[in-house]
Amino acid sequence: MWKVLLVEDEVFVRESVREIISWEELGYTVIGESGNGTEALAMIIQDTPDLVLTDIVMPGMDGLELLKQTRQAGLKTKFIMLTCMGEFEYVRRAMEYGASNYILKLSMSVNSLRDTLRKVSAELGTSAEERMEEGHQEVSSPTPLITSTSASLTISPEPLSETDLPFIPVREPVVKHPEISKIIEYIGQHYDQDITVKSMSRYVMMGENYVSALFKKKTGHTLIHYLHGVRMEKAAEYLRETNLPVQEIGYRVGFGSDNYFIKIFKRWTGCTPSQYRHRS
Repeated sequence: MWKVLLVEDEVFVRESVREIISWEELGYTVIGESGNGTEALAMIIQDTPDLVLTDIVMPGMDGLELLKQTRQAGLKTKFIMLTCMGEFEYVRRAMEYGASNYILKLSMSVNSLRDTLRKVSAELGTSAEERMEEGHQEVSSPTPLITSTSASLTISPEPLSETDLPFIPVREPVVKHPEISKIIEYIGQHYDQDITVKSMSRYVMMGENYVSALFKKKTGHTLIHYLHGVRMEKAAEYLRETNLPVQEIGYRVGFGSDNYFIKIFKRWTGCTPSQYRHRS
């Protein structure tokens, strides 16, 4: 059963939502209710529900802030937002933070709510399968991320950790999401500039947490890890094909500190830039 938390300051609306749905038939169990966002956040952190059904506009902490703080806490709980007419700016921002759907209170029906719950249940099932697959792919023995050869970088087959993943080829991943494709294209053209999740979220006009999660979902890599992959590939080209100093190469691929550049390069390749150059 998927765990559900109902958050709505109007008691009548909250009770109606609870009573009109046969939750267990849809694979859910209601684990709690709350009339305000502050109390709800504490319940979310303590009980980690799979789904939160929340009003957007509430006194004190509203539903949007509740969603935002849940994401900042690192929780991937699904959210369905209850809203009234004229609150679509709130809805837009909620979707940026990763809300699954929204329902208009005035036109809410049993069928529309059921359909939305079925959709979220399918999403939860997919997420659970992905977590299981990731668990099967975990490795126990560390190996170099990239081994240097006379001509190129060879991808190591096994990752070390979340921050030390296998080298990403410079080939752009095939992504059908327009905003993520836009970010990938931007990185390919401006990898030498200061690029952060925050700057990219502004570039595509989406929330930081949403962009971060969406990029990982669509590419299989965090945004910064992908950026480092592009920079390391470019750095390797400079080392093989030019006699530029290591510090200059680091600067050309976007690192203001040569020490940091050397550290990242060694993490990815298992050797320093100078060692890589001599082996090439």
